[in-house]
Amino acid sequence: MTAPLSQRSAERDHPTSLALRGVPVLVTGAAGFVGSAVAHALRARGAALRVLARPTSPRTNLDDLDAQVVVGDVRDRAAVEQALDGCRYFFHVAADYRLWARDPEEIVRNNVEGVTSAMAAALAAGVERVVHTSSVATLRLPLDGSPADESGPLTEREAIGAYKRSKVAAERIVERMVAERGLPAVIVNPSTPIGPRDVRPTPTGRIIVEAARGRMPAFVDTGLNLAHVDDVAQGHLLALEKGRIGERYILGGQDTSLQQMLGEIARLTGRRAPMMKLPLGPLWPLAEVAELVGRITGQEPFVTKDALKMASHHMYFSSAKAERELGYSARPHVEALKDAVDWFRTAGYIR
Repeated sequence: MTAPLSQRSAERDHPTSLALRGVPVLVTGAAGFVGSAVAHALRARGAALRVLARPTSPRTNLDDLDAQVVVGDVRDRAAVEQALDGCRYFFHVAADYRLWARDPEEIVRNNVEGVTSAMAAALAAGVERVVHTSSVATLRLPLDGSPADESGPLTEREAIGAYKRSKVAAERIVERMVAERGLPAVIVNPSTPIGPRDVRPTPTGRIIVEAARGRMPAFVDTGLNLAHVDDVAQGHLLALEKGRIGERYILGGQDTSLQQMLGEIARLTGRRAPMMKLPLGPLWPLAEVAELVGRITGQEPFVTKDALKMASHHMYFSSAKAERELGYSARPHVEALKDAVDWFRTAGYIR
């Protein structure tokens, strides 16, 4: 039975009884989207927050965060060890979240090298617990279209595209280090987070921005599991307190079709909802051209071949395990969409 809204709100405000006030905690990826939400959630609980950021990382999400910023790259084990010095807990959220790159193997190298050095540093530093941010991209979708759960991990060979392949490889590294070296890590698998502070923005954030600008007059038959990024962040804290070492937990929200999502964005922005459904087949030549232009210009194309492969599935997921074991809950996805649109508008992405 689903808890009433007032109870779910209270759980979000006070998600865990774990004492964090004054406790030193390191977060990687805090300059990014999910990492920023995790950092803000920890700071709200009074943690002595430390973040690791590359010299080139944008500082927008760090400006209003009362945290010690350590400059370094997560692929540099020595830099991570320095940042972890004296920390009790470690949230490894940093990742190269791109669905396309001129050199796709760069995405794989960044994510695999990053998790390898980060987890080795965590062992060397002797932190009490690690929360590793993976992705639902590591999970197999049922053939019947029903929501996926944690019981069907993908192999690298099955994963579509460099990003998914890299996340599968990274998750398997963490699992091996838990089993073989006693790494005290819990794995969380966010679905499709949306909401404030999506500065890059993420691929889903780009869809929201383009739809809000009225630049998506059509849709394809696909679906997503949308979750408010702040609920996902609270799920990270719950995993820290209640998660079982070596287990994975989906942190999701509600399943929705792309058509419904675009319609809700249209309602929020006073635009006409798209009514034209496009078949995927004719979009393949467009993706080919877009990727060719991207390789020339260096700009990430809006349509890619990997994105079309993923769109051929309804990417629906169940958070039942996290709800049952962690006490996780997620607000309705329409609230997440509203917060995302409001933030993009305030930040100047939508005019």
